[in-house]
Amino acid sequence: MEGKTVQVTVGGKLRTYPEGTTLYHIAKEYQQEKGFADKGDIILAKMNHRLCELFKKVEDDCEVSFLTTADEAGAKTYRRGVIFLMLKAAYQILGKEKIKKIVVEHAIGKGLFCEYYSLDGSFITEEQLKKIEQEMRRMVREDIRIEKRSIPTDEAIALFHRHKMFDREKLFNYRRVSTTNVYSLDGFEDYFYGYMPYSTGVLKYFSLSLYEHGFILQMPDRKHPAEVLPPEYRPKLFQVMQESNAWGYRMAVGTVGELNEVIASGKIRDLILVQEALQEKKIADIAEQIKKEGDKKFIMVAGPSSSGKTSFSHRLSIQLRANGLTPHPIALDDFFKNREDTPLDEDGKYNFECLEALDVDLFNQDMLALLNGETVELPSFDFRQGKREYKGNFRKLGSEDILVLEGIHGLNDELSYSLPKESKFKIYISALTQLNIDEHNRIPTTDGRLLRRMVRDARNRGTQAADTIAMWPSVRRGEEEYIFPFQEEADVMFNSAAIYELAVLKQYAEPILFGIDRHRPEYMEANRLLKFLDYFVGVSPEDIPKNSLVREFIGGSCFNV
Repeated sequence: MEGKTVQVTVGGKLRTYPEGTTLYHIAKEYQQEKGFADKGDIILAKMNHRLCELFKKVEDDCEVSFLTTADEAGAKTYRRGVIFLMLKAAYQILGKEKIKKIVVEHAIGKGLFCEYYSLDGSFITEEQLKKIEQEMRRMVREDIRIEKRSIPTDEAIALFHRHKMFDREKLFNYRRVSTTNVYSLDGFEDYFYGYMPYSTGVLKYFSLSLYEHGFILQMPDRKHPAEVLPPEYRPKLFQVMQESNAWGYRMAVGTVGELNEVIASGKIRDLILVQEALQEKKIADIAEQIKKEGDKKFIMVAGPSSSGKTSFSHRLSIQLRANGLTPHPIALDDFFKNREDTPLDEDGKYNFECLEALDVDLFNQDMLALLNGETVELPSFDFRQGKREYKGNFRKLGSEDILVLEGIHGLNDELSYSLPKESKFKIYISALTQLNIDEHNRIPTTDGRLLRRMVRDARNRGTQAADTIAMWPSVRRGEEEYIFPFQEEADVMFNSAAIYELAVLKQYAEPILFGIDRHRPEYMEANRLLKFLDYFVGVSPEDIPKNSLVREFIGGSCFNV
């Protein structure tokens, strides 16, 4: 008697497979079809609209679609797989007995900065790095299976204690789920937040290079899934990330498990106060630097969405006043062109992210007039009507007056082309998360900013969480094109992330994420964010000061934000 078969609909075609066939087997067959092979390698699947790994077997009739390394979820899976590959190779080459830990720290361009901590205090060498990369490529050629098993969480805690991965042990101490997924690569075991590839054969594109006191693991981006670009060296961004990480480590809060320990021990109030004091000191230092330079009239504050630019501008203005200056905050959005004159994007929708959406010539005309001592009536923009208006907002700059200009294009000299370079002071601000889930699972800064925006838009604008998720890719494209290329042009960088904030945002984000219908395309991303927030012990906002940048998103700010 023949075995049972199942009907699988793939790409609109009905196919028949033996029961228990893996999605990996179906994917290999489907990958070769014309028109699909050039879109990146298949790495994940959706079965009956639920995301799953290629380990999964088909047991019943179902509908399947595949995701490649060019898709958002597929690209994240690829990156996790390459990290796992690097860790396995590093322990193989360097020797488990010599390694204290290897930490995947933060993004630098398209790569990840990693740090190697040896038991004898030595740094990793170029020769060692070459051997690790050679070992990684050997494992890719051999296409080794990545095994997955689910074990009781108590057993996982004991397992990672034996492996001396104490950060995982702390993380799992606060997990409410009864089981934990553990991945194994040729005998090397680890935990990863998110989906993993089926085997090493798909992980073909990467490079390793020494950088500062660690190394960069470079990988492709979604647009070019088969191309590894040279590492991007961004010294100013690297420095501010390292400062943030160092502060977290000094406070013994470098991972989510350590943050949860602080919360559970009742010490979160002290952590909040120290964090806020640190940010206030940074803002005060920036204001003092502006005062010392003496010839600055235009403070250009720029950064990606949900960085806290508005609250930062208010707090900076207060510190500038304390230094004897008279600041005037101005939103660059007030120089938007009228709606009918706004450029369109490739989809025929208004492109509010591009520089051409602003009346650049008017901006320069007004700013230059102010610099020359003239009185200028500045515009304001009515977003409901989509029109620029004049309401008697006259300005004239005296000797101590200074303009604090906040907007996404502030660092781009094409915006302020007529203004003398010496009159401008540029500040880049972003929420650069200094917290990792554990030493091998970093928290992307984009996740923190998305949660910030979701919570703020639901509170201030009544925007559904699903709509915020839906528009996020467009926002991110604008950032990649119009903000990130100018990061290193800044005179100073400011990290607006609070080390405690995700534990606070959890209370606000979970209800609106649970409200997303499972049939909406944004449900998968909502589900991912809910799983992510489940790592955190929640924190009440009552101890957060009224002038905190976090208040811009959760409410209760003393500023008009």
